Parts: sequence; structure tokens; C-alpha cells
Amino acid sequence: MKRSALLWLWIPLSLSCASSTASDDPAWIPLFDGESLEGWTPKFTGYEVGENVHDTFRVADGVLRVDYSNWDAFDGEFGHLFYEREFSSYRLRVEYRFIGEQVPGGPGWAYRNNGVMVHGQTPESMGKDQEFPVSIEVQLLGGNGTDARHTGNLCTPGTNVVIDGVLVTRHCTDSNSKTYHGDRWVAAEIEVRGGESIRHFIEGELVLEYAAPQLDDRDADAQRLIGPAGKLLTRGTISIQAESHPCEFRRIELLVLED
Repeated sequence: MKRSALLWLWIPLSLSCASSTASDDPAWIPLFDGESLEGWTPKFTGYEVGENVHDTFRVADGVLRVDYSNWDAFDGEFGHLFYEREFSSYRLRVEYRFIGEQVPGGPGWAYRNNGVMVHGQTPESMGKDQEFPVSIEVQLLGGNGTDARHTGNLCTPGTNVVIDGVLVTRHCTDSNSKTYHGDRWVAAEIEVRGGESIRHFIEGELVLEYAAPQLDDRDADAQRLIGPAGKLLTRGTISIQAESHPCEFRRIELLVLED
């Protein structure tokens, strides 16, 4: 999505662990098995839940690919791949990279752009033509080889957060990460503490933090999700995006934390 991110260091957190495998620590749950899309459900704008348009989400050579080789052109068919369970407090770590060329018709802001959505709505609760799930997006961006372009940013489709005690209603907030050019693998970790706080780490460095993730009552999609419990988001789905640029994930794993 065309949005951004933030963070705060509570305890020292090394993402050198993001280079380890799930088997190094059995407490980490692999959400992606390296062989299939088992446990994951796609939802594309304009299509029914479960339809994997042009086989965009696929697994090959042990990686989960966002693949546009079957596309002639992009026309706003934004995709998301949802994990089957919802979570509240956890650490999620992924290793990703951007490859190849953007499909014709993709928006300029979507060049080398993907994202991990947390505290999201379910795919079944989305409207058929809805572009993005109401969620907190940890935006993943790749460099163009020349200019600075942060990754691990925050975007807020249908949501708001609190930063330094102030409610932030802008759509994107930049992190302070380095820029990662080329096709190199990048390790990202997200620490989610229910409705309290969320922190973003890139290659082991805290790059953004914020608190009180909540539904934005100005947003039509979010309005439908506001119930008796109010606007605060304390749990939700996890999904990855397909926004017109090829991308690969070779690790997606999660450590459940106590609330």
C-alpha cells in the first residue's frame, strides 16, 4: 500500500535471530511451510474470497512468491494473502526481497512495494471491491538503486495510532530505516502487544514504534467493524500483499507472547 511506519525499544531485541530457522527455537511457529499455501487464503479486489487471480500467490523453490508472470496488465486488482488464524500478542518475523519488473499498469507508488498487515479484518468480512483490509500495515519498500527509501514504514488503511501521546490520523508514517537496494533479502520483525503497542525492526534495528492501534470511525470500511468493544484493536489477521511488483518471502514465522 502507499503508506508508512514507527517504533519503540522496550527490551533489547536482536534480529540476528531472524537469520535462524524455526527449528532452532520450537517456540517459533512457521506460518509458511516452504512447500504450499496451506493455511493461507487469497482475496483480490473485485474477486471472491479464495480466488487466487492469475496464480499470483504461489510457492516455488521453497519461497512464497508474489508473481506477476501471468499478468498482461494491472488494473487495481490489489491482493492480500491471509493466514487462517488471528493473533493478539506476538512477534512476527519475515525475510523478503523484491525481484523483477513491476507489471504494466501498476501505480508508481507500488514500485518495489509490499506489506505485512497485522490486526486486520478477516477476508470474509471484506467487501468484494474493497482494496485493502482494515488493518495496520508494516510497509515493505525496496530502493531504486539511487534514492533513499525507508522500509518498515506504517500505513493505516481504516485505522489510526498514537505516537508520543498524540492520535495520528495521517495515512503513512516513515520509519528511520536504512534503504535496501537490489534483490537482497531483508529481515523484518514486528512486535505486537495487543492493543498496547507495536514496534517495527529491520535487520535487528528498531525503526518505528506506536501505541493504541484503533479503528478510524471516519472510514466506511472501518465503521462496519466498530462494535460494543469500541475502536481499539487488540487482535486480528495477518496478511501479505500483492500490489503489482514481484516479491518473495522465504520465511514467515511467529512467536506467541503472553498478553
